[in-house]
Amino acid sequence: PSKLSILNTCTPSQLEGLCSFLQLSTCPEPSLVRFCSWLLPLSPALSHTSAAILAQQLFLRRVLALAQPPSRHLMAALTSFCSKYSHPLCRVLVAAVLQGPGEGAEQAKLLCELVEECLEPHSVQLVLSQVLEVPLSERLLPVLQAVLGRQEVLPPELLDLLVLTLCQQAPAFATSLNFARLVTAVLTVYQSQVS
Repeated sequence: PSKLSILNTCTPSQLEGLCSFLQLSTCPEPSLVRFCSWLLPLSPALSHTSAAILAQQLFLRRVLALAQPPSRHLMAALTSFCSKYSHPLCRVLVAAVLQGPGEGAEQAKLLCELVEECLEPHSVQLVLSQVLEVPLSERLLPVLQAVLGRQEVLPPELLDLLVLTLCQQAPAFATSLNFARLVTAVLTVYQSQVS
């Protein structure tokens, strides 16, 4: 682990080259867990840019390729990385999952699990703002539900955007039970702020 201090001296392109040389994107998942645990005591902590590059190299390919629930090793690695670098991970991972093609059911479930169990409050807000930037779909409704389940205090502008989005999207989800649950959750959790 002491040798990982080199990560703090790399430029972004050097870090990408190092990750490629070490084949981090394809390393076995038990090794991934070990590597992420080595990152935690690193001092000084990685910069936001370096952490985002590592998140991309370590997790992006694996998460986008999920066709079944993630292994316990992958979840352990994600949880470990999230404990110190949740914001860079969200910037990389959530954006890619939201822009990914197709249903992405396993990816959406993974986002729900991260929101419910791993992310810090400011990262939960980041996930919410990223989800609200794309057209809502049935697969994203549980992610919003997970965000509301955290019952975090949202900045007024983000809550306004959430309510506005739900109002605008309501006709498209007229028969959706998940959408009805989501609206009910908003009215319950933020009833004093929603008129």
